Amino acid sequence: MKYKFLLAFSCLLAYTSFSYSQTTITDSIISNGIYRSYRLYIPKNYDNSKPHPLIFNLHGYTSNAFEQQYYSNFMPIADTAQFLMVYPQGTIYQGNTYWNAELDPIGANDVLFISNLIDSLASTYKIDLASVYSCGMSLGGFMSYTLACTLNHRIAAIASVAGTFFRQYYTSCKPDRAVPTLQIHGTADATVPYNGNATMIGIDTVIEYWVKKNDCVTPGIFTKIPDINTTDSSTVEHYVYTAKQPGGATCELYKVINGGHTWPGSPYLLPKVVTNLDINASDKIWLFFKKYKLNMVNGITPTKNLKDIANIYPNPCSNVLTVEGDQIKQITIFDLTGRVILETTEKYLNISTFTKGIYSLRINYENNTYEVKKLVKL
Repeated sequence: MKYKFLLAFSCLLAYTSFSYSQTTITDSIISNGIYRSYRLYIPKNYDNSKPHPLIFNLHGYTSNAFEQQYYSNFMPIADTAQFLMVYPQGTIYQGNTYWNAELDPIGANDVLFISNLIDSLASTYKIDLASVYSCGMSLGGFMSYTLACTLNHRIAAIASVAGTFFRQYYTSCKPDRAVPTLQIHGTADATVPYNGNATMIGIDTVIEYWVKKNDCVTPGIFTKIPDINTTDSSTVEHYVYTAKQPGGATCELYKVINGGHTWPGSPYLLPKVVTNLDINASDKIWLFFKKYKLNMVNGITPTKNLKDIANIYPNPCSNVLTVEGDQIKQITIFDLTGRVILETTEKYLNISTFTKGIYSLRINYENNTYEVKKLVKL
């Protein structure tokens, strides 16, 4: 792993005097046999009778869910826009919290954790499964890109603040659809350099990758953001690469000139690091996310709250799996990294050659809806 190259990021902030009127719930689920914790922010006037978008917000290396919640300060936006905000907690690697953004087999299976957490939250809260998104700070941004590569059948769009790809994983990213992506990055970032280094991909290269993958128009539309705060020692350039086809996935970049390894617009300013205050990263991320639903970029819509339409049995299964239901168009089985293992229209699936473990089974219907079920191979 290359995490030793990613300098520690920790928001050592005094939160004890901070109060809020809305609800944050701390809970955990079991994923891949271990307890994984998270914080869930429920917005003001949450209405469980209608579906709400869900945004994952992933902390940086050495940080945690608590710090990320208050450092990014999404809560006022969530209260107004009525979306749920979940802050998952990473596991420990060499004494520090991290995300396994490289899909290292000896590390935690964070892709499975995020997928399991979507299922768990959808079973309790009214979630619009076509409007699930991921963003993150630093290594949380790395992990959001990993989700774009591996879990894009569940994540509609992603945003990265001060994150990128590790070179070791970059060539392995092969998403099976276009994914709307937003990058916010400072040119003076000393932790995740804008131009990259021996272990990290440069931001311009990342943008070029998604522009090509999403089939966007080049050159992008350039806008100089007004320098409304002349004391923050930085300015912002905005680049928008629109999709060639109507309704396609765009790619956007907020390039913070002289900006450091920070979250622009954060109410907590880190010492000796330039934080831009001309934009609010959280606000820009939501404005970007709300333009997209999963069915807009892949043509399918999740069924409401994982309502069971098809029956699969036996589950767990060792040999032949049966899938029964009306108007089934296609069945796809993914492994824990999001790789497609099987695509079929058959009712009976021979999985005897599958490796023992947990898989995701996606059932697509004729009416352009789908549902995802967990499959255990014995």
